[in-house]
Amino acid sequence: MSAHDPSPTPRTAFVLGGGGVLGATQVGMVRALAAAGVRPDLVVGTSIGALNGAFVAADPTPRGAERLAEVWDAVVRERVFVENPVRQAARVARSRTHLLSNAPLRHVVDGHLPVDTFEELAVPFQCVAARVEDAAAAWFSEGALVDPVVASCSVPGIFPPVEIDGAHHLDGGLVHSIPVGRALALGATRVFVLQVGRVEQALRPPRRPWEVGMVAFEIARRHRFVEEMAHLPEGVETHVLPSGTDSSPNLPVRHARRSRMRERARQAFEASTRYLDAL
Repeated sequence: MSAHDPSPTPRTAFVLGGGGVLGATQVGMVRALAAAGVRPDLVVGTSIGALNGAFVAADPTPRGAERLAEVWDAVVRERVFVENPVRQAARVARSRTHLLSNAPLRHVVDGHLPVDTFEELAVPFQCVAARVEDAAAAWFSEGALVDPVVASCSVPGIFPPVEIDGAHHLDGGLVHSIPVGRALALGATRVFVLQVGRVEQALRPPRRPWEVGMVAFEIARRHRFVEEMAHLPEGVETHVLPSGTDSSPNLPVRHARRSRMRERARQAFEASTRYLDAL
């Protein structure tokens, strides 16, 4: 059966949300799920969750989970989220729109994902990007993987838009930060939400000038997920896996170090393992 065959109806879905370098948290959750013997029938991802989701869908086994951890070592090695300040300034001067090249991210996907197309994946997978020209959510589920995954990860101002079929695409988190609704629309009845920790933290009214934009951004990012979780159809089982940390910053560039990423993955693995053991 091909990965895009619509039958049988997917029942267990992994939904991987966005979060930049905090996506290392999902590595620990994936390892915990694999160790517990939980295998998805469907994987849905947005932003960094599209990157992680593609690897999960390619190999949803404990070995695949370990390979994903190796991929995050490559994320650090390839400097996907950081760059020499001189080069960064030169790129901004040239492009006026973004700080980083997406070439290192593209290289990670091309060099480490064991398949090239959606159809070759072991499990059906979909990812989303924001299409600029009509402000729409563009869902991808067939054809080559690299462009949709890179597009879904293309944070505005950080990476350039990715052109696919004549349209330009930016970060999927702009339209779906944690796309539970998409998994439900595709027939999932049991959903494991792999988030990066932000939704675990209650928001408070801003008290300082720089907090105003942060709070507004977080509301914009969360509200769709909050509404979807509040209106789940009867009979749907959902599990929001814990991150194991009480700190998930909005601007997490300082977490783009191997030690920080491994620590977040370890915390999420331990917390999610305890959660799954209690089911």
